[in-house]
Amino acid sequence: MTAETRPLADQMRPNTIDEIVGQRLLLGENGLIRKMVDNNKLSNLILWGPPGCGKTTIARALANSIDMDFVPMSAVFSGTSDIKKAIDAARMNHAIGRNTILFIDEIHRFNKTQQDTLLPYLEDGTVVFVGATTENPSFNLNNALLSRCHVGVLSALDTDDLLILIDRAEKFTGKKLPLTNDARIHLAQMADGDARFLLNTIEYLNNANFKQKLDSDKLDSAIQKRSPLSDKHDDEHYNLISAVHKSLRASDTDAALYWTARMMTSGQDPMYLFRRLTRFAMEDIGLADPNALQIAISAWQAYERMGSPEGDLALTELVIYLGTAPKSTSNYRAQSAAYATARQTGSLMPPKNILNAPTKMMQNLGYGKGYIYEPDTATGFSGQNCFPESMQRIKFYNPIERGFEREIKKRVEYWDNLRQRMGKK
Repeated sequence: MTAETRPLADQMRPNTIDEIVGQRLLLGENGLIRKMVDNNKLSNLILWGPPGCGKTTIARALANSIDMDFVPMSAVFSGTSDIKKAIDAARMNHAIGRNTILFIDEIHRFNKTQQDTLLPYLEDGTVVFVGATTENPSFNLNNALLSRCHVGVLSALDTDDLLILIDRAEKFTGKKLPLTNDARIHLAQMADGDARFLLNTIEYLNNANFKQKLDSDKLDSAIQKRSPLSDKHDDEHYNLISAVHKSLRASDTDAALYWTARMMTSGQDPMYLFRRLTRFAMEDIGLADPNALQIAISAWQAYERMGSPEGDLALTELVIYLGTAPKSTSNYRAQSAAYATARQTGSLMPPKNILNAPTKMMQNLGYGKGYIYEPDTATGFSGQNCFPESMQRIKFYNPIERGFEREIKKRVEYWDNLRQRMGKK
């Protein structure tokens, strides 16, 4: 493939780490990769980051910076036999004093056996291994492989980084993009941190021969806008729902709306969102606002009946309500404490006074004896013991001074005071 037919992103790929845009934590002073280059000593490395952030570029630049042979392969298209061929070539290199970087893109696609195949060659130094992955290595790579590698975490490029790439592309091609100043910024934002997408779009704009400059709206019409990054099943999926949940817990309603919008615009299942939000209503709001659960269920039902886009407003209303509601986990703590005690105390019988006695024999055994019907008492409260007779009272539920639980707290304290006056602690 000639230079003219190679994609612009490939033609502009930096040759050394000094030419790479972004990734300052790894490439800046005292960064992991910067130190490797400065010391001319490369260790086995896993590069983890989103698409288009520079994983392959860094691997190639490392080989150039330290003067090593670069052997690339993709875990999507390669197998164990390909690994062995690469190792054989690396051994021959090693015999003549050359070192080899074995770069495997999408390393998380290799199964356990394929990953294990690499281990002895990492141990004896036949190759320096560099793997690239978009998936969380701690979930998708073997512990044995991870323990032999440093992990470099890459972030999506920010808007300033991408604007630098736009300038570089214009100088490299000798063509000024047909964009207004606002549209240039919009293009950088549209790329969503992905340099490859940005450069491919620039290549299209250069070849399209637009007669007039495009503003932001015309740019949207001219190209396919990149969908927000979100994997419906893996790491990014859980990152987004965690962001929704933590924003609601912090009563940061606007942030919760943003993360919810991110999930919805990236094709997440709305039913999953409603299930998690209903759980939040019970677990993080609870009795501080009992209406939260009812609104969650109602919003869920409204969406199921109406679908999108009409039902989207029900989701938005729910997020706003949950974000602005008072928060309390006292019911969750009460449940946890009660379950723990129930497991510890085994099969203790209820006290006989609160047992029904439908037969004569049960009456003779004392079932129901001494039971007091509370509505017939002057205070509507008897203070009778309802715990097992051999077990002391335990206070599981402690309402907080917040939201509707203020009222519940008053009721509980009233009954506790009556119980104390009755001498039935």
